[in-house]
Amino acid sequence: MVESPESIVNIDGHYYYPGRAGSYLIIAGDEAAFVDNNTRFSVPNMMQTFEREGFSPDQVRYCIVTHVHLDHSGGTAELMKHCPNATVLCHPKASPHIIDPSKLVAGARVVYGDIFDELYGEIEAVAEERVQSMDDGTTAELGERTLTFYDTPGHARHHVCIHDSQTNTLFSGDAFGLMYQQLQGGKHPYMNYVCAPPTFEPTKAKASIERILALAPDHIGLTHFGFCTAHEEGAAMLIRNIDDAEQVSIKAAELGLQGDALQQFCDEGVLAYIKKELAYCGLDIHDDAVNQWAVNENQVTSQGCAVLATRLQKA
Repeated sequence: MVESPESIVNIDGHYYYPGRAGSYLIIAGDEAAFVDNNTRFSVPNMMQTFEREGFSPDQVRYCIVTHVHLDHSGGTAELMKHCPNATVLCHPKASPHIIDPSKLVAGARVVYGDIFDELYGEIEAVAEERVQSMDDGTTAELGERTLTFYDTPGHARHHVCIHDSQTNTLFSGDAFGLMYQQLQGGKHPYMNYVCAPPTFEPTKAKASIERILALAPDHIGLTHFGFCTAHEEGAAMLIRNIDDAEQVSIKAAELGLQGDALQQFCDEGVLAYIKKELAYCGLDIHDDAVNQWAVNENQVTSQGCAVLATRLQKA
């Protein structure tokens, strides 16, 4: 794993299991900010880490959300209870879901089914006066550093990335894909893009990746998981993922598939291109450890492909 700048701490959210999703703590003099708040079950570790760094909760100025998918935002209300002076910063389209998460929760229950409560627990509201929308290019001051927010749709329409001026770090949420440390060490770095329902948009997803590269950050902090080791090569793999996922959706739409047949086709199509990329990296999907980490987001991606196929059929 690439080491983070000294003033940034990557905190494991223990989402499903260690190393799958994290939060970042930015330390700026006598104040601090969290980027991505994981789930309510992650909050105790976040606060313990914060206190080990010598801070008290009233020094947290911001609890930043890259997007409202619940592995990134589910812990926000719980975290805000501990941080009385904090403000939530997020995309303008995310703000209503932070203030009233009922629609968000209903949609997530469809995706996660019976395991929703185990993963996320209760998702509570945050008072409107404690939520601030951040338009593209908007900045927030934290100590002597400037945090700049960039609109980066594709994975979700309400996604922002955050650039830290002091360390030239870009916090990418899911806009720059996933890079699990357990899948590194092959011939090439392995990364994967999650094509999440209901608003996976391939063209915008690729444009966001290119925008991130154009900002030329020294560090890219992924929520899943840690700091990216290969910006250019990783971006190329992510764009191949997006193109392959889009082709799965296009073919499914051309075949007129619906219901279970559509979902099965997308499941098989996503698994096929994942296997192709694993082979390119010299990783064996039949290895239990590789399989565990390589396919754990496939259901979400294949659902995103199915939803896109349905949109294409209606176009």
